[in-house]
Amino acid sequence: MNWQEIRKLYPDQYVLVKILKSRTEGNREIIEDVALLRNITDPVEATRELTRSKGDTLVYHTGNEEMVLEIRTRPGYRGVI
Repeated sequence: MNWQEIRKLYPDQYVLVKILKSRTEGNREIIEDVALLRNITDPVEATRELTRSKGDTLVYHTGNEEMVLEIRTRPGYRGVI
C-alpha cells in the first residue's frame, strides 16, 4: 500500500506501519511501500508505540505528505579500543 492511499483512509491520524520497500538518497530513507498494521487515535499511545518500534516497524502521522526518514550515523570515538 502506498502512503497516499493510507493518508486518504486515515486523515490526520497516527498509523503503525511496516516498511516493505524503501530507497536511500543521501542521508534520507524514502519509504515507497508499507503495510498498514493499524491506526492509532490517541497521541499518547502513538508515542508509546513509537518507542517500542524496532527495525522496519514505525509510527508515522498522515499529516505528512511523504514518508521520509532522516538517517543519522553514530559519531565515532577516537582513541585506543
